[in-house]
Formats: sequence, structure tokens, C-alpha cells
Amino acid sequence: MVQRAVPCVAMRGGTSKGLYFLASDLPSDVTARDRVLLAAMGSPDPRQIDGMGGADPLTSKVAVVGPSTRDDADVDYLFLQVVVDEARVDPSQNCGNILAGIGPFAIERGLVPATEGTTKVRIHMVNTASLAVATVQTPGGVVEYQGEARIDGVPGTAAPVTLDFLDVAGSSCGALLPTGHVRDTVEGVEVTCIDNGMPVVLMRASDLGRTGTESPEALENDAELKARVEKIRLAVGPLMNLGDVTKKTVPKMCLIAPPQAGGAVNTRNFIPHRVHKAIGVLGAVSVATACAIPGSVAEGIARMDSSSGAMRVEVEHPTGFFTVEMEVAAEGGSVRVERSALLRTARKLMAGEVYVPAGAWG
Repeated sequence: MVQRAVPCVAMRGGTSKGLYFLASDLPSDVTARDRVLLAAMGSPDPRQIDGMGGADPLTSKVAVVGPSTRDDADVDYLFLQVVVDEARVDPSQNCGNILAGIGPFAIERGLVPATEGTTKVRIHMVNTASLAVATVQTPGGVVEYQGEARIDGVPGTAAPVTLDFLDVAGSSCGALLPTGHVRDTVEGVEVTCIDNGMPVVLMRASDLGRTGTESPEALENDAELKARVEKIRLAVGPLMNLGDVTKKTVPKMCLIAPPQAGGAVNTRNFIPHRVHKAIGVLGAVSVATACAIPGSVAEGIARMDSSSGAMRVEVEHPTGFFTVEMEVAAEGGSVRVERSALLRTARKLMAGEVYVPAGAWG
């Protein structure tokens, strides 16, 4: 069988892992591009044994990067979730973990010139038409991957990558509170629907008869709970301006409970059909934002120092903490998000070519 070699880089971004491609190295036709990516990852197959995927949504991700189509950005970044056990590539969400590798990738592939010390890369996140600025360590004009920054869910330490989100509120749903309410009742359960970079539905774990401290494995095997959460998700999709979400990976569903380890809130996250071992980057930003909004379902659960001004929100998840730095301004009974930022790390794992059947190219 004739195969075609496609240049790519395998990178860890935050607590995820995926393949990073230059847009110019993939077919311009979306259907052909998706065939190539399915073949590269080995989908559909629960083990992804015939490809580079890791048999988990967190390791079956793709970044497509190219020169920016916007004057206020350096590069375009399109995130694509390659579904493990379906022949489907989903562009409906962003990914903040894979975002952590975009700056280093763009610098090393010559899309952005490195500067001494640190290099700022302005990233147009195509999925949500929003902007982020990554600050990458570049001593001597070279990307540095080694460092002392530590993030929960990743062993060891690495160089920090700071991510500032400039305009992500409502980027997928059209509004920070897409239903127009701080709380809604859906399928008999009180929820807060929020979009500060990632559409998320917050629910009190206790309202679903759970503690919110269960292990991801226990929740993964809780068929009754998963069915109820999915029923709520399908019902809330149109309310969040997302339409029919049956075949979408948004919104994410988050069970919240009182913090257990000194943070602001404890979480268990459905992404949406698997249970996250931690929490997604932009999902954490949305959860932290909900905790700062008076009247959300997090009120009375989250332990917050202030509802206005600069704050650090420690979001607990099954493998540790996720720290979100925020600046919010109180306006009457509502909150306006002025800044969201966080720290991630990334590491280049492999650079080379991935082989796909030539027929996949079309």
C-alpha cells in the first residue's frame, strides 16, 4: 500500500498530547483533511492501534497552525478533536492545553521570530474567533523546554508558558451567560451555563445524589449518572445557542462540591462522554468565572476571597489544582471579566513525519 508522509510534531501541551501540523502540510479540503487526520490517529478504533492516538480523548488531539488571517494576531490555531471510536473530527471546541504548545511550535517552525529572554505569540483561536497571548521562554532566541514550573497532572517540571486570554467571554455561545440567566432549571436540576472560553454547565454534585469526591473511574462506571448528565446536556444545548449537541463535544458538564484541599471549589468533569482525570484549561477558566458570579450554583459552595478585583481561583480536580488568575469588575448584580490568565507547560516529544494511506489524501 502506497503511503504519504506528512510532516508534524508530537507535543505535550499542558495535560494533553497531540499532533501539531502546519496548515500548508494538510489538504485544504476539509473532508480530505479529516480523512488524513483519522488515519494519522488510527480512528475509529478504541485502541487507535493503527495510528498515533493514545486511545483517550486527551491524547487524540490535533493542532493546525498557520500565518494569521487577522492583523491583531501572529498565527491562526485550529483545534481538532479526533474522536477515538468514531470516524469523526470535531472542530466545535477550543483546547487550552494544546494551546500551550502553539507558541513553541510557531517559533520553531519560523512563523514567529524569537526574541531574547521571552517571546510573546499572539494566537487567533479559530474555533472561537478569539485571541490569546502565549509568553514563551526563549533565552538566546531558542525555545526553552526545561524549567521549574510544575502543573498538576504532569510529572516533573518544565519551562512555564503563560497564557493570557483577551476576549474569550461568550466566544462559543455569544454571551458569558448564554441562557441570559445566572441559574436555570433543566430536567429538574439547577444549573449555571457559562462560556468564558469553553461552554460549561455547572451542577451541584449533591443535586445528583453524589458527593463530588468520587474517583473518575467510579463516575465512568456510573451508568445511571452518565445517562442523567447526558440528558441534561442534550436539553441545555439549544438554550446555550449551541443547537443540537448530540454529535458535539460541548458543552462540558461539571459537578461541583465544596473544596477538599484548601482550594475554591472541587470539580468532576464530563468532557462530555468520558470523565476527565483533571480539568481542561478553558473549562477551568469558565468554572472559576462562575464561582465569581453572585447567584450561580457555586454560591454557598465555592470559597472565594472577593467578587471584584484581582483574584487567584484554585480549582480542585481529581489530580490536584488548577490555578486561574482573574480580574473581574462588579457591575450591579453581575460581573464583567477583564482578564483571565493561567500557567501551563509544554514539551516537544517528536518531530518528523506521520504516514497515512495515500488514498486518504484523495
